[in-house]
Amino acid sequence: MVVAAGFAAANVWYNQPMIGMIARDLPAPAQLAALIPTATQIGFASGILLLLPLGDRMDRRTLILRQLVLLTAALLAAALAPGPFTLIAASVAIGAGACIAQQIVAFAADLAPPQRRGQVVGTVMSGVLSGVLMGRVLSGAVAHYAGWRTMFFLAAGLAVAMGVLLAAMLPRSRPKVGGSYASLMFSLVTLVQVHPPLLRAALIQAGLFGGFAAFWSLLALKLQTPPLNLGSDVAGLFGMIGAAGVMVATFAGRLADRRGPRGVIGAGIALTALGFVALWAIPGVAGLIAGVLLMDLGVQGAQVANQSVIYALQPDARGRLNTVFMGVMFTGGALGSGIAGLAWTLAGWPAVCAVGLALCAGSMALHLRRHPLRR
Repeated sequence: MVVAAGFAAANVWYNQPMIGMIARDLPAPAQLAALIPTATQIGFASGILLLLPLGDRMDRRTLILRQLVLLTAALLAAALAPGPFTLIAASVAIGAGACIAQQIVAFAADLAPPQRRGQVVGTVMSGVLSGVLMGRVLSGAVAHYAGWRTMFFLAAGLAVAMGVLLAAMLPRSRPKVGGSYASLMFSLVTLVQVHPPLLRAALIQAGLFGGFAAFWSLLALKLQTPPLNLGSDVAGLFGMIGAAGVMVATFAGRLADRRGPRGVIGAGIALTALGFVALWAIPGVAGLIAGVLLMDLGVQGAQVANQSVIYALQPDARGRLNTVFMGVMFTGGALGSGIAGLAWTLAGWPAVCAVGLALCAGSMALHLRRHPLRR
């Protein structure tokens, strides 16, 4: 499941290093090619909202294998795309299929005994984080030596291999709820109403992920400005520091099992805030490296602990709980990126760091709040 979650998550990020090549090869302006990563993210968010809840209503093994068929077909369509519009449509389908990674995380939480659920979720999340980290590296290398279409063909082959692996090894699961698809979707609202810790965990992680997205969306611009004067290739290398998040995921899950998730979440918020302090106060590349390291440790550790909280709330609704959690988290990421872009325009890098610190402060305020959140 760790391996499959990693390969699934990587599909969201394959196209980012290849956009320049795609724009040169396809008869389209660069602005149109730039929509391809956005289309993939839209597809992923749509899959989280529309497909992830189905894991509570049907056999997860069957659902995962069907999504793999969708993912394989979409990757082949991308590899054979004659023009940008076909590739954009295929990218939406790739993103929707890639939410298999979160299906696997929820399935792992179902299979784990309660006393080890945090550790198991952290272990599978380490696969997701590895896929996020290595997806860009793999696609950049393959596209450089063999072309971007070859990368999509390779990804389709990996999806088929992943399907064979999961078909052979995954157990079947029993549906936990019945009723129509509409009632299943409406129950998302009910879950927020009856489980205040779900909304708290989602909003805390939304603040942290908003700061995380704010940093990464503007890192390349920061590197290009004096006195650094570095190119986008260096920005890609900063992703390798994300290996720290892979290592901390399992440890954070194990610590949440032993000591409870509350302390892990608080430590994650504090580390993320310290990361923004380092980005602001330490000049040059040293500050960027220290900030990325602290921020990645904090955001990923808090996410594993928050997911261990929500998966314990209602065992028959883990897919829908994860839908709410991830949906709110990615909304926070989008808002963080947008606000940070405005801050950069108005006051430069210090303002971006201030946005990140403000979002961390909001997450900490929610974390320290003793009374449950209500509508």
